[in-house]
Amino acid sequence: MALDPRVKPVGEIKTTHLFDLVFDLNPRLNIGDGPLGRRILFGAAGGSFEGERLRGEVLPGGGDWALFRADGAMSLDVRVTLRTHDDALVYMTYGGRWITPPELRADMADPVRRYQVDPAGYYFRTTPLFETGAKPYAWLNDIVCVGSGYLVEGGIAYRVFQVT
Repeated sequence: MALDPRVKPVGEIKTTHLFDLVFDLNPRLNIGDGPLGRRILFGAAGGSFEGERLRGEVLPGGGDWALFRADGAMSLDVRVTLRTHDDALVYMTYGGRWITPPELRADMADPVRRYQVDPAGYYFRTTPLFETGAKPYAWLNDIVCVGSGYLVEGGIAYRVFQVT
């Protein structure tokens, strides 16, 4: 089958590091098994982010309304507020997927071993978007990002990259 003649090269997708982010989490709230799977709220208790163009803190009150599917995968639904070092507020949202292979699930469920699992062994990817009225950070309103997540003691961390 021939390639559709309307298809054309648009350039390679590249990324640049935006920031590293660490969320401190509150104890999880199990909302329960619903029609789509088991919903659990991982509430954000705080945290920090730092990169070349922006840095600051994660404000308490947001979180991840995660959905655990029957196949063991987790779908993310995250909404948090960031406060930059110069007091600007930024709303950050993202979806994503966390896929843990069956052979790692016992280690990931263990409160001690979970932090020793190499993040390269599981798939934990996100798609952050931002919204702000702060003029110095208005450029965030117009970018798309991707992130890779991993567990840290007391929370979750991400490396976030801007798609250029």
